[in-house]
Amino acid sequence: MTAAAPDLTGKTRAALIPLFLIAMGVVGIENALTRYFAVAKWSEYGYWIISIVMAGFALSGVVTALFRDSVARHGVILRTILPAAMVIAAAVGYQLVTANPFNPLQLQNPTTWPDQVKNIGLYYAALLPFFFLAGLYISLIFVLNHREIGRVYGYDLIGAGLGAALALGLMFVVHPFLLAPVLLVPLALSTLFQPGRLNWLGAGLAGAALVAGEAILFLGAPPAFSEFKAIYAPLNTPGAAVVAEIRQPRGHYLLLENFTERVDADVSNNAGLMGIAGPPSTYGLYRDGNRIASLPRAGPLDAAYAPSALSAAPYALRQSPTVLLVGLSGGFRVAEALTLGASSIDGVEGEPVLRHALTAGLGPSPALAVDARVTLLDGGPIAAAWRAGPNSYDIIDVSADFVDAAPANVTGVTEEALAAYLAALKPGGAVSISVSIRDFPVYALRVLSTARQALLAKGIADPSAHVLIYRSAWNARILISPTAWSPEDVAVLQAWCAERSFDVSWRPGMDVVAARAALFNDLPSVSFETGQMTSDGPDDAIANEVAAVLGGRPSPSSEAFHVRPATLDRPAFYSSLRLERLDTLIKRLEVLPQAEIGALVNIAVLGQAIVIALLVLAAPALFRRRAGGVNEKSKVWPALYFPALGLGFLLVEIFLIDKAAFYLNDYSSAFALVLTAMLIFSGLGSMIAGQCARMPKAASLIGLIVVLGWIGAMLVGAEDFMMRTLDQSWAMKAGLVVLAAAPVSLALGLPFPLGLIQVGDGRALPWAWGLNGAFSVVATPLANLMSRDVGFSSLLIVAAGLYALAFLVLPVAAAVRKTIPVFEPAVPTNPFADLPDPEPARLDPFPAQTGPSQSVQSQTSPA
Repeated sequence: MTAAAPDLTGKTRAALIPLFLIAMGVVGIENALTRYFAVAKWSEYGYWIISIVMAGFALSGVVTALFRDSVARHGVILRTILPAAMVIAAAVGYQLVTANPFNPLQLQNPTTWPDQVKNIGLYYAALLPFFFLAGLYISLIFVLNHREIGRVYGYDLIGAGLGAALALGLMFVVHPFLLAPVLLVPLALSTLFQPGRLNWLGAGLAGAALVAGEAILFLGAPPAFSEFKAIYAPLNTPGAAVVAEIRQPRGHYLLLENFTERVDADVSNNAGLMGIAGPPSTYGLYRDGNRIASLPRAGPLDAAYAPSALSAAPYALRQSPTVLLVGLSGGFRVAEALTLGASSIDGVEGEPVLRHALTAGLGPSPALAVDARVTLLDGGPIAAAWRAGPNSYDIIDVSADFVDAAPANVTGVTEEALAAYLAALKPGGAVSISVSIRDFPVYALRVLSTARQALLAKGIADPSAHVLIYRSAWNARILISPTAWSPEDVAVLQAWCAERSFDVSWRPGMDVVAARAALFNDLPSVSFETGQMTSDGPDDAIANEVAAVLGGRPSPSSEAFHVRPATLDRPAFYSSLRLERLDTLIKRLEVLPQAEIGALVNIAVLGQAIVIALLVLAAPALFRRRAGGVNEKSKVWPALYFPALGLGFLLVEIFLIDKAAFYLNDYSSAFALVLTAMLIFSGLGSMIAGQCARMPKAASLIGLIVVLGWIGAMLVGAEDFMMRTLDQSWAMKAGLVVLAAAPVSLALGLPFPLGLIQVGDGRALPWAWGLNGAFSVVATPLANLMSRDVGFSSLLIVAAGLYALAFLVLPVAAAVRKTIPVFEPAVPTNPFADLPDPEPARLDPFPAQTGPSQSVQSQTSPA
């Protein structure tokens, strides 16, 4: 007689509501910590948070695998006390993080970096306990509910997706420094939904922990801006006042009133002799402690300084021009262009808060005055140029602060962007791009390389005849025209620069050696190898290399830096370092621009992630020792399958986030949409996987076909589709982003639970969970480095290979015995348990799969 298997679905579902809340709280706190780093430190160091999260999950998976039987035996007690422990660990960890004296600038100093490495270790010590406990809880739920893997993983992913959405929503109302304390609440609330007789105990412990945790956070030293942030000095100047504040996921904005705040314009040292007033006083707008723009005080905009500004030369070359302004600098660029004689202006402002300030004002700063000559356009600069069409503008003027104003703005200086600008110009028109040369002239050379490719694509054989470069000591202006510059244009520019003590670094037919004698601003070449200047007299480091770059030949800087075009596939502006020369970079840490440090942080995180992943990969050796040396045949497929999934999922996600950032012209909303959509749809896919347990290979094949088909479509048609729909409304484009993410996310949700079902409920179950987490740590820095140096399309190509590998190694036979409930006692042997006890421990860490005939036999065994 066959014993009837109990219906566990209702009990399992009840047990998963707390998992849903735990996942929500953990991902919410992860987002809160990355926001803290962006505001108080620098966002590049937020990668550590991802590393710590996944390291904690991976470690918890290994520990659960090693002590699987003990964890299962004490599962109810652990499930009861872990939420309270997580609340305390999160509160203490966050307080220690905010008190950490880490200083990134000292990390770049050869004499002070050892202390900062210790401080980095303190971050790990502070946060790893919380994420370890969170991973332990999730691993525990997998072990206790191994017959409902698809449902478990679905609740986990959907909870994580909604946790990300919750955190992003709270960023509109909660100060970034208070996000983590608020997001402790879902962790404590999870205990109210715990099934079983001990839920009252868990609720009491969690409530007490929440009160204690909040007390720890609010009674401790409050978080603050670090002294190296740009806002620190002006904010602490006597009389300084914050006159407006905006809280958003894209950043924490402060409008600062201070006597030091002025228009950030590069003006001539001769302005006084020319009778031209200097830049006026303004408000300063800061995002996450970094200054992004000047905003005007009440009254009409004062742009009397415009004729002495470096950006004014194109208006001397083209009288009464029609202008496309890319980046409006709080409205001052509009006032400058009108002062310099622009007849009409189309303006594009890619930073949403800056755009809002232009249309509606911000705090005491007024909106841009209505002027029939000025039109504000929606969307990014490429969309604006495409909509305008040919013969639309005399000047397309990219402001000096445009690239740094918003992460998505880097696409405005890519090869595709320059090609769109050139196509929108009238004959004889010019694109004017400002580049900072304070750190390295290499950024100017990269823009030149990009301009060369755009000119070549337009059919221009000699790009050098279509480029003019002039500069101050701090910035260079690159003028690019689809028409060769005439001798008259060159003469006008030279006379204009001489009057203002600016230097012409390139003109067609220029004699670089002869030009050195008349330099106003010395710009010596510096050897990155030695850190020493290589010039014996007046020099122009840009002029020395322009001919080589425009001719497509190697230049001296190309030995140490990437002097290559920026494209939509590889748009990172601050990506000039050759990472293969890591030893030289480490020796020159003190002279590297802050914007370049992110790549080195990624390398450091990648290195430690690989070590963690290899340790997790080696964990089965420990399983066998704990099994008493029993020599059972282990299976190697999980060691390939789950790392492939951990890597592949993140590669697809990061690709989608980047493309959505360009499409929506906003990185923050792209991140929110893609992350939430992928987690929720993947969670739904995981629930579907639970219904496919009897045919895992077929389900996996369907998922693989969808993934590969989607990747092929993205590689072939995504860019063309985006270009054709750039002029759609933001809401329409956001809907298209979610629509694009949905099918691949559903398919990506299938393989992981299918694989977990196959490994069974032994030690390999939590180990597989840990493997996925460990290689997810590897994926994030690896994807960032690949997109920087190879291109975002490479992420999809590698992801396709990884998912194909996962399909190939997944066993054909389903683990039927472990997915169909077998006979269980009618009454649980554990009086405190609300779920059936786990099956007896198996000695084999990778149990052999059971065929269908064996499964039937096990169900028909006598009671």
